Amino acid sequence: MATAGPADPGPAAPGDPRTPFWRILVSRRGASISRKLASPETPGTSQSMKKTIGHRGVDPTGETTYKKTTSSALKGAIQLGIAHTVGSLSQKAERDVLMQDFVVVESIFFPSEGSNLTPAHHYSDFRFKTYAPIAFRYFRELFGIRPDDYLYSLCNDPLIELSSSGASGSLFYVSSDDEFIIKTVQHKEAEFLQKLLPGYFMNLNQNKRTLLPKFYGLYCVQAGGKNIRIVVMNNLLPRAIPMHLKYDLKGSTYKRRASPKECEKNRPTFKDLDFIQDVPEGLLLEPDNYNALCKTIQRDCLLLQSFKIMDYSLLVGVHNVDQAFRDRVADSRANEGPVTPDQRRPQAQKALYCTALESIQGEARGKGTTDSEDHMGGIPARNSKGERLLLYIGIIDILQSYRFVKKLEHSWKALVHDGDTVSVHRPGFYAERFQRFMCNTVFKKIPRESNSIKRAAGSELAEANYSTSSLGSRSSPPLRYDDVWGKCDLQ
Repeated sequence: MATAGPADPGPAAPGDPRTPFWRILVSRRGASISRKLASPETPGTSQSMKKTIGHRGVDPTGETTYKKTTSSALKGAIQLGIAHTVGSLSQKAERDVLMQDFVVVESIFFPSEGSNLTPAHHYSDFRFKTYAPIAFRYFRELFGIRPDDYLYSLCNDPLIELSSSGASGSLFYVSSDDEFIIKTVQHKEAEFLQKLLPGYFMNLNQNKRTLLPKFYGLYCVQAGGKNIRIVVMNNLLPRAIPMHLKYDLKGSTYKRRASPKECEKNRPTFKDLDFIQDVPEGLLLEPDNYNALCKTIQRDCLLLQSFKIMDYSLLVGVHNVDQAFRDRVADSRANEGPVTPDQRRPQAQKALYCTALESIQGEARGKGTTDSEDHMGGIPARNSKGERLLLYIGIIDILQSYRFVKKLEHSWKALVHDGDTVSVHRPGFYAERFQRFMCNTVFKKIPRESNSIKRAAGSELAEANYSTSSLGSRSSPPLRYDDVWGKCDLQ
């Protein structure tokens, strides 16, 4: 049980770490959540659940559940718990991280009627646990995330549930400002992350530029006799930027194709065999960006191998700049209106080194790849048609160690298929195959002396502007696409 902190010193200036903002936030979120949430889940309700994937299900009302807890109740518990634990932590003096800090677990009980530390709420009692709070506070500070920003992002507005879930049935939430992802993890994954923390701490001190997940918090909601463990991470794919293609790549070819059900989705996540078939020429990067990206992948794989981690993936989101422009022109023509700048343009993410372009080694900026230096965090690239792309990438699912069960899985699959092509493999081989696939098949270097692709893209875009623009006749000057969000002006 958490202990009460020092007495409230009273109103403080904005930005002062003594500010009681967190207490106001807890009370406000508690009242808001209490109004929005339905009655607590009863044990009998779980019998009529359907469409269960792992711990994830859907109740008769159509609401998502996780371990028999409704998604709305889980989101409310997460926000109340994080608001309390981060607020309490802000009252503790900052100090160096010690080894014992990695194994600390703090717990606070949230009774439905409220207490002197927690607000009242209209759903079942729950307990909220915070793992290694001092260590994770250090990680957040390392990436420039202030406590009030962290609280505001996660607790001020309702969390948004993402429709896609992991193969294991994980739930994903994103903060309303697109800054953070919250994912439910299994007991073994949470336990493994706890063991990783000292090495993770050492690596972040040596290397902030990494494609590995950036963990900002590990928590557990105990409700209805179940433990629901969650981890807070950086968001790799901003929702405000449309991803025309999305891939989950491992460097494996055994059963690595998107299922028919997945392909029916509006924005499906494709896999290795789909990439080889659909993008045989690969994604083309400027030499500096290509070298920086491959260097980062190599360093990250070396670290993962040292922790005996395997079965991770590279998540690749592809925003086609030229396709987005053509779509905007087509929509404008259909609505008989001019092409105007997109007013929903998102703000840059607040955390340091959290975008794809910031995460790769070196200071490569891909000059000349796009007309605008504002890449919204994406890595500039081209496809074989010369179209301009922005890549959003990161290594995901790193909490799988090569334990005994995985060794058995690999041995069994190797008996019925080529052992070198299956996804489950010993960490050293997995890392080498992963690097080779990413740097030889997925990403390729644009020769410095070659400008033909850029000229071809410019000609194609100019022709498209002449033929589809509603701003003038064919004799009008072509439009120039200066900005990835559709800002157009006359040349």
